Amino acid sequence: MTVLLREAIGDRLRHARTNQRRTLREVSRTARVSLGYLSEVERGRKEASSELLSAICDALELPLSELLHHVASDIGAVQQTPDTVPDGRSDGRKLEGGRVLPSTLSDDLSDLRLQPMLSHRLTSKIGEKPKAVAAA
Repeated sequence: MTVLLREAIGDRLRHARTNQRRTLREVSRTARVSLGYLSEVERGRKEASSELLSAICDALELPLSELLHHVASDIGAVQQTPDTVPDGRSDGRKLEGGRVLPSTLSDDLSDLRLQPMLSHRLTSKIGEKPKAVAAA
């Protein structure tokens, strides 16, 4: 599973801001960054420069080193999760997909959007064992 750095950084910035119960407008004013751009950074749509990250971290009173430490921990946790899940078949085949467990992540990052999409879905009829089919 590929984790985009800009998404992990955005998730952590949003988490820090919402834990402080601050609005995008407040942080954007303090950091002297446009509200729209800050929103794009938090959503992982824009790659923030080091100067911009520094300004946002200062506005949040969050050391840049702490932000980067948490982001590295989050990415490490996602990459260490199993990427296959047994599907219960006797032939040992597995469904692709991973999972992120909240207990794996530091500081209760409940809004983490780094969740893989399953490439298969399970279908079954009453009385049958579930079987995997390719997702549309």
